Amino acid sequence: MRGTPVVRAVVLPAPGAPLELGEIELPEPGPGRVRVRLAAAGVCHSDLSLSNGTLRQPVPAVLGHEGAGTVTAVGEGVTAVSPGQRVVLNWAPSCGACPFCARLGEPWLCTEANAASGVPYARAADGTELHPGLGTAAFAEETVVAERGVLPLPDGVPLVDAALLGCAVLTGYGAVHHSARVREGESVAVFGVGGVGLAVIQSARIAGAGAIVAVDVSPEKEELARRAGATDFLTASDTTAREIRGITGELGADAAIECVGRAETIRAAWSSTRRGGRTSVVGIGGKDTRVSFSPLEIFHFARTLSGCVYGNCVPERDLPVLAAHVRAGRLDLGALVTDRIGLDGVPAAFEAMLAGRGGRALVVFGQE
Repeated sequence: MRGTPVVRAVVLPAPGAPLELGEIELPEPGPGRVRVRLAAAGVCHSDLSLSNGTLRQPVPAVLGHEGAGTVTAVGEGVTAVSPGQRVVLNWAPSCGACPFCARLGEPWLCTEANAASGVPYARAADGTELHPGLGTAAFAEETVVAERGVLPLPDGVPLVDAALLGCAVLTGYGAVHHSARVREGESVAVFGVGGVGLAVIQSARIAGAGAIVAVDVSPEKEELARRAGATDFLTASDTTAREIRGITGELGADAAIECVGRAETIRAAWSSTRRGGRTSVVGIGGKDTRVSFSPLEIFHFARTLSGCVYGNCVPERDLPVLAAHVRAGRLDLGALVTDRIGLDGVPAAFEAMLAGRGGRALVVFGQE
């Protein structure tokens, strides 16, 4: 691959192995492909799940799936974008042909959305083939993705902060508006105040929710939650569901959105809602834990429990809506970010997520 452009990237050698910062050889885009110079990339809990094997990812791989940047080159046949255009990476592009896309109208469940993650896209310095994490590989100065893997960024949105639109904000906004379908005046309980949880809180405020109760294991998250729009904050405990019922007139929340992915948190979110309430699970947990419900309580409470993939969003439809909220000042992307780092800060950002510290860490290229 002599003459192939070389860029810096964070590589996962194997599940559970330490991340490695080094140079990779990135080819020019082939037919239907787009090369993007990254301005920023968010560090998402899903990246941590990919790194530890909770989610499957062929390795070695360049992780990172939440990013924004500028198109530098396009391959033959690409018509959606052109060099110089600002774009947001789309880690779950729908194929338009599978049953979920064509017949069921649920493109966020597309069977081919992450197919690119299994196809090598670059090489390490020693010639080893590398896979793109979730088909995106945003923990690198540049990446090459399919044409469907980029979305034109609407005007009026800062390019660096726009990285958050690619996952955290689309997921949080969609969880509120498409999954839980929060209506004006309803009460909402938000479990987990990380990047996605903060986006959920802001989106609940935009939806006109009444009480917005944020819950986290870390009491230090209260200031972040209240700045995002939470009316109440609780440190997670065995009495959380009871406390939420107290805040909501003993009924329970109309909707609960779980952003953690732990069995006990899902159970607490379910228990915190009123009879007929709605719980949406955004967090990704392991396959070896179980959440239990009795048949009697399912009947008696008549609650709804549903999974929520990518906020049940259609990025092409929802991204312009989010951009309008940003331009109007209703959505503050910068408020989700607690750490701006370089590529060499990604391992520490993973440790912070494990420890439950902070909101979103954002890799800003050129900062190092």
